[in-house]
Amino acid sequence: MSSLIKAYASFGKGQPLRPHEYDAGPLRSDQVEIKVSHCGLCHSDLSMLDNDWGLSSYPLVAGHEVVGTVTAAGPTVKRVKVGDRVGLGWFSGSCLSCPQCLGGDHNLCAAVESTVVGRHGGFADRVRCNWEWATPLPAALGSVSAGPLFCGGITVFNPIVQFGVRPTDRVGVVGIGGLGHLALQFLNKWGCEVVAFTSSESKRAEARRLGAHQTVGSADKDQLKKLGGSLDFILVTANVTLPWDLFIGALAPKGRLHFVGAVLEPVPVAAFSLIGGQKSVSGSPLGSPATTTRMIEFCARHQIAPIVETFPMSRINDAIERLRSGQARYRVVLENDLS
Repeated sequence: MSSLIKAYASFGKGQPLRPHEYDAGPLRSDQVEIKVSHCGLCHSDLSMLDNDWGLSSYPLVAGHEVVGTVTAAGPTVKRVKVGDRVGLGWFSGSCLSCPQCLGGDHNLCAAVESTVVGRHGGFADRVRCNWEWATPLPAALGSVSAGPLFCGGITVFNPIVQFGVRPTDRVGVVGIGGLGHLALQFLNKWGCEVVAFTSSESKRAEARRLGAHQTVGSADKDQLKKLGGSLDFILVTANVTLPWDLFIGALAPKGRLHFVGAVLEPVPVAAFSLIGGQKSVSGSPLGSPATTTRMIEFCARHQIAPIVETFPMSRINDAIERLRSGQARYRVVLENDLS
């Protein structure tokens, strides 16, 4: 088995990607190698390519929404085997021995390995990961649309599970984009009454088609005030500053304002706005392998899939510009044409 992998890499901040080959070395005993058929393009990839978080090293092969087939497996690999179609997301390894891993929270492992931080990801013909992060895909989920579920999908599904959102709950989703359009589908099929908050009038009708029962302007203070005390859970997928005091005011007693969008400005919270109604503000990363598997099964059962635009991987720079422009609806997926 050749360890030489063909990929597209950035060789510096803001530079276009170009063909690159690298030697991945011997396959570890606990790793699988995946032949990439499709790879989603995520805003987190843009942040890594631009070194927005100070985590990038170049040459950088990004890509962490991978779908492909296992072509090699080390001798200690479990759960998956050669020939299986699998998905891989942001995380690619965990220690399996710390309290978090032993408790099922591999995503909170202090030594968790990220697919595109300090290693090469899925903008390539092959990619590697520890076996626990290679999630088998059921036949009901197509390869073209499955990749974004392993980042955008699990990011919004994980808090639904972690915080015990109930079918009887009224839940708000702030931001109807790559994350939010999946959250609407999950919560509708979960049985919740769903309120979509969006700043785009053009997205209101689509939000209803995706599962929202009501749409509200995310910066409309009058509409937000009318919702006072009515929502059990608000999931923030946007990354912009909004009138957070009014969103906290929209929560019912014991309600939760939860962030998965990377809002860059500090979120001001008055203690008394939480204390009186026993409300909470929280955040979460992507989910564990077990939660990811539950999400995939839920998607297959309810025919949940992202809305995607596709590009051949050879046009990766065009795909990146499409995402940067903000025009993509809602996820961009690369189809591997590396030879």
